[in-house]
Amino acid sequence: MTAEEIRDLLVETFGEEKINGANLDAIDPWVEVAPAAIAEVATFLKHDERTKFDHLNCLSGVDYLQPDPKKAKTFNHEPHIQVVYHLSSYDLKHKITVKVKLPRWKDGNEGDLPEVPTVSGVWRIADWHERETFDLVGINFVGHPNLVRILCAEDWVGHPLRKDYEFPLEYHGMRCK
Repeated sequence: MTAEEIRDLLVETFGEEKINGANLDAIDPWVEVAPAAIAEVATFLKHDERTKFDHLNCLSGVDYLQPDPKKAKTFNHEPHIQVVYHLSSYDLKHKITVKVKLPRWKDGNEGDLPEVPTVSGVWRIADWHERETFDLVGINFVGHPNLVRILCAEDWVGHPLRKDYEFPLEYHGMRCK
């Protein structure tokens, strides 16, 4: 299936309230899914005979924080966080990128991590990808069976790939900068 056919199938199945948008002309065509619908859509994409997305190649988080004022004119986004899912089908030899757009902070409360349902029950490899994304970008994957840090120490403060992250001057008596 083409990216356009996949998008049309998703809109037909879930409606435009759950399939928020798409960019089918991108190098990696993508479809945007409402955060609350991602697990349901992922299950469909994996098990439907027309899509059979049996492989989650990558799951990552991206921070779209507005850059410095000099670059602000070319930044045409509201600050937000995205979860990006790269999917492929071995049998049908097609691929698609799925994106979920989240606020930078849950309910606008700075420090409260944004939330999205886990897809670790759909693709087992998501367990590790979601833990890494939680650790580095600060996204809470609701329903994840073991959402703990995977790269940073358990007592590390903050999420290093957030653009507003301030690297500590020292950690356990060791100089960091």
